[in-house]
Amino acid sequence: MSIPQSGGGPIERHEQLAEYLESGCKPKGDWRIGTEHEKFGYCKDTHQPLPFHGKRSIVAVLEGLRDRHGWAEVREGGELIGLEKDGANVSLEPGGALELSGAPLETIHETCDEVNVHLREVKDIADEIGVGFIGLGAAPVWSHEEMPLMPKGRYKLMDAYMGKVGTMGRSMMRRTCTVQVNIDFGSEADMVQKLRVALALQPVATALFANSPFFEGKPNGHKSWRSRVWRDLDDARTGMLPFVFDDGFGFEAYVQYALDVPMYFVYRDGKYIDALGMSFRDFLVGKLPALPGETPTLSDWADHLTTAFPEARIKKYMEMRGADGGPWRRLCALPAFWVGLTYDQSSLDAAWDLVKGWDAETREALRIAASVDGLQAQVGNINMHDLAREVVSISDAGLRARAKPGAGGLVPDETHFLNALKDSLESGQVPADELLERYHGDWNGDLSRIYGDYSY
Repeated sequence: MSIPQSGGGPIERHEQLAEYLESGCKPKGDWRIGTEHEKFGYCKDTHQPLPFHGKRSIVAVLEGLRDRHGWAEVREGGELIGLEKDGANVSLEPGGALELSGAPLETIHETCDEVNVHLREVKDIADEIGVGFIGLGAAPVWSHEEMPLMPKGRYKLMDAYMGKVGTMGRSMMRRTCTVQVNIDFGSEADMVQKLRVALALQPVATALFANSPFFEGKPNGHKSWRSRVWRDLDDARTGMLPFVFDDGFGFEAYVQYALDVPMYFVYRDGKYIDALGMSFRDFLVGKLPALPGETPTLSDWADHLTTAFPEARIKKYMEMRGADGGPWRRLCALPAFWVGLTYDQSSLDAAWDLVKGWDAETREALRIAASVDGLQAQVGNINMHDLAREVVSISDAGLRARAKPGAGGLVPDETHFLNALKDSLESGQVPADELLERYHGDWNGDLSRIYGDYSY
């Protein structure tokens, strides 16, 4: 999850809220790719989640990365809670999952190299102390009580609030993992087209990357339980944002949406001040109960934008949020999938032509069906397998048109990063299907086998 934002001055005009979002617009030559992925850590001998402190712990992994691989510390309240280096961050999800928030890079070749280096560094430390890491969309066995809550002020506040607004917020915090990609936009019109495509096709990403068929030790009836969790978290800050498809949508309309998202906190002097359920609109006029008489800065606005969790969201860039965490190959396939769809105008237009006739009910039905059935989802006359095949083909064309070479020019473009998805389209199986097949087959219902067979 996001770290505190900084550098924003006082908000003196309402227009600054939309101007903040618009300031992210960049010429196409400056568009970059930022990949984020989370993974669960566990003790190899017991298969139990890592504690925060101890010889085999989250802190031990962070200290190893710091000391052996040159990462700089990030601390909160005296505790080591993250690392940073070369524009990238290593941070902790609320239940201790380790996240790499990658640097903004120009090509999928570079972002995949970054992922590979990171996973090698983590494995280097983890192997030495008897720790493993596994990429799944949801913790397959562990209970809520077994997952430690990280010592971050933001998480303590969120944990208290989640139980009041939905039934699965705490499950999301402690027992789910994702991979996502952050992309740029060139103008308000470009943002609008990309966000509409992103929201409409997020269920395709959910289906292709579905990798969480187990929860609390048994099959849960969903290919992506992580996606199911997000549907019952907090309706005020999640979902498919139907208003994005209304005529006239733009930065100001997103501002109005974000202003209606209840607040979590205000960050002051290294501490999180409880503003749970309060209104940013009240904050704008100095009437926030948590800080009476005080008005917000742009840093407060930037922080607040990180507390909205729709399937795709905008800040100074756009985040694609619909995919489960997963195996190594899919960590590179996710950015390739979305970059191919959105960074070439012909492909973006083709993707929009594919979805522009859908109504809000169809988009929501696809979201639900993808989480339950993956590639086997069917909504009306829309077959998810056929849809995914067409969408991946559009993405492939976009990557070919980008023609970004790798391996010193030996690889002409980025299309090979889609191979994991093409394999799924050929077989009809996504990772969740393979896991279920193993569970009912050679594992004979023994989920402990998942750690040895699927860890990084």
